[in-house]
This record gives sequence, structure tokens and C-alpha cells, in this order.
Amino acid sequence: MQPQIYAHRGASGQYAEHTRAAYLQALQDGANGVECDVHLSSDLQPVLLHDSVLDRTSNGTGPVSGYTLEQLRGLDFSTWKGVDIPADRGGAAEQFLTLDELLDLLLGAGRDVGLAVEFKQPGPFGLKLEDTVLSLLAARGWDAGTSRLANIHVSFMSFSPESVAHLRRSVEARFVCQLVSDVDAAAIAEASAVLPEGSDARTVLESGLAEAKALLASGTAGIAGPGVEFLHANSGLVSEWVKAGRTVRAWTVDEPADAEFAYALGVREFTTNYPARMRGILAGLNQTAAPKP
Repeated sequence: MQPQIYAHRGASGQYAEHTRAAYLQALQDGANGVECDVHLSSDLQPVLLHDSVLDRTSNGTGPVSGYTLEQLRGLDFSTWKGVDIPADRGGAAEQFLTLDELLDLLLGAGRDVGLAVEFKQPGPFGLKLEDTVLSLLAARGWDAGTSRLANIHVSFMSFSPESVAHLRRSVEARFVCQLVSDVDAAAIAEASAVLPEGSDARTVLESGLAEAKALLASGTAGIAGPGVEFLHANSGLVSEWVKAGRTVRAWTVDEPADAEFAYALGVREFTTNYPARMRGILAGLNQTAAPKP
């Protein structure tokens, strides 16, 4: 299998994540696919944001779920990056994207392109998030059997085993990615911000990781999505997934040493903030690994 490059929230090393500029740049950079995180606005519109709150990546504050789509469109989601946006990447007011708008960008790519949709759980709407996205895709002509919408081949991802199990009711295992990462201080802090008050974040995360590993072992999820740190700490497990026929899509691979380590383990899908740079890195690795005549 030739290495596949997924642009992490678009070419987010260059432009603000999840923006029109970042995704257009990713396509220009030759990324095989793009990745996005999805939340629901208060009026149940799938919007592209990583965090459950607006503070880090906009001039708004508070939970995404507290804003309507119209209100979100009135916020600035690009200035924080501190880079100028070329005219052909859209104006500042055009940078915020819904999932529907990202589909339009990808449909206009003129070539096959992957779309990896991550569901951010736990969230205020529960599994309505997944159902809303699947309904949107179906309304646009997405075929569940092939997981294609015209030139777009769609896969679905979540750290939540509940989300993955729910997706499997209507999506084949080969299109569903169980994300995994070790339980560290950063993960505990992030989970604590969204879990119900009084929850033990560490216990919840450790239980979820055990369930995630079980779903991958059983083949319920056909794609494994380990983070770079997880790869290094659990190389034996990753090798087992490769031998068992799981596709391994690693994140977020930006450094040559990490790409080389992952490639040697059998990873062939790479999520990166720098798709153009990763193309060069992987081309070199693929050439080195090719059999000599």
C-alpha cells in the first residue's frame, strides 16, 4: 500500500486549523485526504472545530453548543494564527466552515480525496452528533456500502468506543477508526473539562482505552488511530494490529524520525499538520523500502 497523507485539520501548520485556507492549501499540497473534528452548534449544524469551547481558536468564548450557526459565522476563527491569507483562499469572514461546506470544497478537488471525520465525545448532544452527520452525508448522496460521496471516500473516527460501536450499526469496519492514546496528564485535563462533575477522568479514560483495544482486537474497528506517543510506547501492539490486517492511521506525524519509526512498524496512513513536507519524507522512505531490481 502506498503511504496516504491526511492533512490534520487541513494544512494547519501553515493556516489556522479547520479554516477554508487550511483545507485549500492541503489540497494544493497534494494531500491524499483531510481530517476534521465535528461538533454541533446549538441549532444542530455540524461545524468544524476541535475544542468544545471557542476560546482558543476564535474571538468568542464558551461552549460551541451554546452558539447558533449564524452566531458562529460572526466570529473570527483565523486571526489568532497570525498569518496573512492569500486572496484565493477566501476572506476572513469565509474561513469558518461547516461540514457541508467542507464537502463542497472536496467535491471540487478534481480528484479522489479522503475525508476522515472525527466525532468529539463526550459531548452535550450524545450520539445525536453521529446521527446528524450520517444523515447529512446521506442527504448529499453518500453511499454507506462503499462509504463514498462522488470523489470523496469517507471514514469515521472517535476516541469513544461507544461512538465507534454506534457507527458500526450503519458503517462497515473498514471505514471506522478507533483512535487511541495513552492516559496522560494532558488527556486527563481535557476529559475533566467535558465529563460530568464528580467523574474520575483517569478511570473513565483507562476504561475507554481498554474498550478501544478490544474493539481493534476483535476487528469491530478496521482502522487503528494511535498517536505518535502511543506508537513509541506500544510498538509491539501496533505491529500486532498491522499483522492482523488493520489499517493504521497515525497522528500527528510531523517529524521525519516519527515518520520513519511509524513506517517501519507498517503504518501507511499519516495524519500531519504539514502535508507538503510529509510527502517528501514519505517519498524518500518508500523509495528506500522499494525492492532493488
